[in-house]
Amino acid sequence: MRFGIGDHLPNFSLGDQNGNQQSTSSLQGHWLVLFFYPKDETPGCTAEVCSFRDNKDVFKGLNAKIWGVSGDDAISHRRFADRHKVPFPLLCDRNNSLRRQMGVAKGLGFLLPGRVTYVVDPTLVIRHIFSNLLDGPAHVREAERVLKALQL
Repeated sequence: MRFGIGDHLPNFSLGDQNGNQQSTSSLQGHWLVLFFYPKDETPGCTAEVCSFRDNKDVFKGLNAKIWGVSGDDAISHRRFADRHKVPFPLLCDRNNSLRRQMGVAKGLGFLLPGRVTYVVDPTLVIRHIFSNLLDGPAHVREAERVLKALQL
């Protein structure tokens, strides 16, 4: 199934880099920036995650939580988060079930998992979807722009 603008975010619960379960049930009252990225420690993914890290206070000011998602395991996520001082959850979608459920397509001729960001409102409705495989930091700029516009 592919989720689009106006759809409710599906209920899910995934472990993060610290072994904590992150669940949609904890999001009520908060905006969410949910970004899917291909792989820990790759150049584009590191640039994207670090850009979200560097702008965490902007998102906090917009009442938005940030969750990253990839198919990497908790050990890889923990190493990646520690190395780059990532202050938000990196969710372990080991069998890519959430990625498939959300309809995140593969890129570059089906060689890499896609890079897609969802902006979700406090009622868990998807308000914006942005896809750009090659420019990770663009996801941060787009999420900030959209959150500001939607919260006017």
